[in-house]
Amino acid sequence: MESGGGGCGGRECKNHSHGPLGHHGHSWSNMYEEKDLPKEQDVLPFAEDYSNFDIVKATQYGLLDRCQELVEAGYDVRQPDKENVTLLHWAAINNRLDLVKFFISKGAVVDQLGGDLNSTPLHWAVRQGHLSMVILLLKCGADPTLIDGEGYSSLHLAVLFQHMPVIAYLISKGQSVDTTDHNGQTPLMLSAHKVIGTEPTRFLLKFNPSLKAVDNIEKNTALHWAVVSGNVSAVDVLLEAGSSLDIKNIKGERPLDLAHQTKNRLLVHLLCEEEKLRARKNSRFLRILEKYEFLLLLVSSLTLIWAIGYVADLNSDSWLLKGSLLVFIFVIMSLIARQFVGVNKLQYFPLAFLLGSVFWISWTCFILFLPDFSGTISQLPFFLGMLGLFYYLYKTIRTDPGFIKTTEEENKKNIINLGESGSLDFRTFCTSCLVKKPLRSMHCHTCNSCVARYDQHCIWIGRCIGFGNHSYFVLFLVFLTMVNIWALYGTILHWSEHCTTTYWQDGAWTSFTQIVSCSPWVLYIFTLISFHTSWAMLLLILQLYQITFLGLTSHERSALWKQSKRSKHPVSLRKTPYNYGCLQNLADFFQCKCFGMLKPNIIDWTKQYTLIFHSLKDRNVHAV
Repeated sequence: MESGGGGCGGRECKNHSHGPLGHHGHSWSNMYEEKDLPKEQDVLPFAEDYSNFDIVKATQYGLLDRCQELVEAGYDVRQPDKENVTLLHWAAINNRLDLVKFFISKGAVVDQLGGDLNSTPLHWAVRQGHLSMVILLLKCGADPTLIDGEGYSSLHLAVLFQHMPVIAYLISKGQSVDTTDHNGQTPLMLSAHKVIGTEPTRFLLKFNPSLKAVDNIEKNTALHWAVVSGNVSAVDVLLEAGSSLDIKNIKGERPLDLAHQTKNRLLVHLLCEEEKLRARKNSRFLRILEKYEFLLLLVSSLTLIWAIGYVADLNSDSWLLKGSLLVFIFVIMSLIARQFVGVNKLQYFPLAFLLGSVFWISWTCFILFLPDFSGTISQLPFFLGMLGLFYYLYKTIRTDPGFIKTTEEENKKNIINLGESGSLDFRTFCTSCLVKKPLRSMHCHTCNSCVARYDQHCIWIGRCIGFGNHSYFVLFLVFLTMVNIWALYGTILHWSEHCTTTYWQDGAWTSFTQIVSCSPWVLYIFTLISFHTSWAMLLLILQLYQITFLGLTSHERSALWKQSKRSKHPVSLRKTPYNYGCLQNLADFFQCKCFGMLKPNIIDWTKQYTLIFHSLKDRNVHAV
């Protein structure tokens, strides 16, 4: 490539035909090795007389006054140098915005072809990833669809060099994601073939490119090209996106056939497993079963929890027999899960286990523990706790946690606005969702969506916790803890009423053996209760602490703590813009007015992009 990827930063460049900017004809692979691009603030060579610089060298260093002097003296800005490179090319590769504006105002041709690869200034800017220069050249009329000497358009070059902001901007400005090079390859094919790794293949898929498109020569799809290059990451991403396994190239070969030819066992395994998975989906029985996967998972959990307790409650004294039965049960359940439950539904196993545990805990409490409580008042916490538990669990799961929802057109407008304002970076833009990220939002890779005021992705409910359902989640933990504590008390009361030994009279070991022989099922349920009480109470305490005293989410608290550990200067968790004091933090979180004593701040975190500092007197905040 003509530019080489280096720059004249005041260290080596003596004239435009030597040094970093004088290399022409580099292959695309070694472009990555030259990172010496100059910046506008680069220090110029010490003790040099800038008045003697020729116009090419002055352009490379960004000396606007010297260039204006030479142009006014009669230099033609359209005149190429001996390597057929124009001043506009040199200004573009060095990201000299002011010089580009000046040269174009003096008649420079914005799409002038030059260099060994017959490229335009836009091609040079794209290769270096100068988004601001790309934006300027496009505004000045540069054509991104032009093909350079290697047969690549601007979008193809942005893909080759993995400049994601440039890719996003070019597509948002109207360049087709399925534009082809001189061989008929789309950017997706080029990425799968030439770029090892998931990006920018995964990024391009966000713009809905054609997965069935084939090139003009080999008639390969993007999946074919990924297999040819042995790009396992790209193959995995393309299979996840639904690329066809049945399309044949000009030689009649499918992607799996090419994998066998390359003798790449991992690719063969991936493609074979995908074929089996898709064949299963064609089964009518399995399609029906897929609709009820979670129900099957719940029934399996209920059965598994009951079976473990049933085996433990057997009268047999043979622990070998009981152990063998438990192993057999685990094997059967794992086989059922592997055969009939998809991988995407297995993430809900903790929720199914929690619901199964709550069912058998409540059944045990109702049948065995409630009769031991003398009055209705002592039984009331159990019924109220169960009612609140299931209600707030349902609200937590069914309520939108605050997913950032935008249309494709809105995404493209946001990309253009962010790019032209110089803010198209990972702090303000999510490359997975293609959305402008609101304040306090975070992309959840499990849900594959950005969540407003993100707290966590809770494994126990298989759902994100965010702006929309955070308060419901905390109340769910409150009622879960209440039920568990009541059940723990009920267990101890049951043992004291129905077992013949006590800890104080007989000691720990004798008491334990008597409890085991008295009621193994109750001991088993006590173990489940203790487990769920431990994590629920710990999580509840952490939630209440960070909500009340810090005004932060779990993600924010964790991020600040890590920052404090890395920083030489400690970061105070309590001194944040979101901490208004204990009472106000609680009022804001639960949106509680406390009979008019408090005024909660009303903020729509799905649309809050700027940080606003509020005085103590003015607590009424509205989203901007």
